[in-house]
Amino acid sequence: MIEILKHNDIPFDEGNYQLIEYQDNYFISDGKKVKVKDIGKKVALTNAFFFDYLKEYHIPTAFLRVDGENALKFSTYNEFPFRIKILNSADKRNAKIFGLKEGAELNLPLFEFHYGNSKESIISESHLIAFDLCTPEDMKLITRICSKINAVLKSFFDRRNETLAEVCCNFGKLEDKIFLVGDFTPASLKIFPKDESVKWTNPYKLLTAAEVKKYTDHLFNIASVK
Repeated sequence: MIEILKHNDIPFDEGNYQLIEYQDNYFISDGKKVKVKDIGKKVALTNAFFFDYLKEYHIPTAFLRVDGENALKFSTYNEFPFRIKILNSADKRNAKIFGLKEGAELNLPLFEFHYGNSKESIISESHLIAFDLCTPEDMKLITRICSKINAVLKSFFDRRNETLAEVCCNFGKLEDKIFLVGDFTPASLKIFPKDESVKWTNPYKLLTAAEVKKYTDHLFNIASVK
């Protein structure tokens, strides 16, 4: 994941907001931090593009605007302590469990709930509700928003001859309103070219700074084409 800095509850003319700065550091799969030139700026602009794009489809987000080269402004919110991973293709874990080929397309999107960052982070909706991490009403709304996000992004990438394998969503709440607050980074957005002859970087195996840079550039270029 990319290293970020958060500055909370800063007053300005639109009310309080959070400023999130994206650094030029990335934590690869073994937890090692690598420096990747300009990744902060590119991730910030890629995030801004997708937040604005989803807003066009009436998906509520806390994103306000770009602030400088590598920072974004968000409305204040209380973030839910879990994330939802939406899978359209079988990842390594599910392929092994269900006897599928890794990368096989799923008939329906699979929603996984994750709490924490360990390998054993998967939990159920019942965990979220039983431990007061989310109300049943909020959970229904969040999963409904996730379904719409997945449909919009799948269509977006299909038109660009790419397959959306996975996207992770984080949400926040302010009063009674729920917003998408997560990022569209190499750690949370996994896409593959539909053309199997195209050389590509496997987003599940970003082990070096060069690989992180190549995949980040790919996402950035897609988001930059009007």
